[in-house]
Amino acid sequence: MSPLAHRRFLKMNGLGNEIVVLDLRGSDVRVQPAEARAIAADPASRFDQMMVLHDPVTPGTDAFVRIYNTDGSEAGACGNGTRCVAWAMLDDPAMARPPLGENLVLETRPGLLAVVRVSPVDFTVDMGRPRLKWDEIPLAEPFPDTRRIELQVGPIDDPVLHSPGAVSMGNPHAVFFVARDPETYDLARVGPLLECHPIFPDRANISLAQVLDRGHLRLKVWERGAGLTRACGTAACAALVAAARLRLTDREATVTLPGGSLRIVWGEDDHVRMTGPTELEHEGTFAPSLFEAAA
Repeated sequence: MSPLAHRRFLKMNGLGNEIVVLDLRGSDVRVQPAEARAIAADPASRFDQMMVLHDPVTPGTDAFVRIYNTDGSEAGACGNGTRCVAWAMLDDPAMARPPLGENLVLETRPGLLAVVRVSPVDFTVDMGRPRLKWDEIPLAEPFPDTRRIELQVGPIDDPVLHSPGAVSMGNPHAVFFVARDPETYDLARVGPLLECHPIFPDRANISLAQVLDRGHLRLKVWERGAGLTRACGTAACAALVAAARLRLTDREATVTLPGGSLRIVWGEDDHVRMTGPTELEHEGTFAPSLFEAAA
């Protein structure tokens, strides 16, 4: 029997970005890729990302968080999921472990994330510094300027999409700037191809961004390992950074996704901070039968 059988989970969302929060602190259990895929396939626990809490590794942090995509792969960062984890650790009776204030420090594979509560359901996450060098993103070949890289979709003399900005916010992003509403593009068709393009050795999140004004972006995202999503916090951060680098926007903007809006600030300290809401949908436990095929 899977060690995840009968484990309690929370089903949450951040702007419609489907999140499962699973607390494995106090155990040495690790989620296996097949188990993550089985959890994602169940309608009761369907997720875009699953946030799994483990005991802290670095002194002064509150938990180590592993992040899983629907295909069982691990992600480096998830801003919407990080806000959900913060709510769960502070407000869920089974997960809250006093004494905790209104602030948390969470550790993920790429580094530390400081989280501050700004309302009962809203949190600001310090997503850290964007990584802008080609080998940090990473890209498969050198690009001295990652504000626009050589990549396009469509005819060479009339491409549908071209010259995205490349940014890492703990996971790689390519941001294509478009002149019209991103919803008018068939991202479900081109997203999988671009995600797995050879220029991205670790695959990439693919975003279409429309600049509405210097303080407002509209965004649609194909998420690496998950597909089309109603919201993606790291993509919103990457879009603001990519736009500001091209002087298309200021360093602070509202980013509107299909699920709602996030406030993104790229501070003078080079840290990107994201503010947005959380919502608890329901709680449940994993049935043992869920993992039979994964055994």
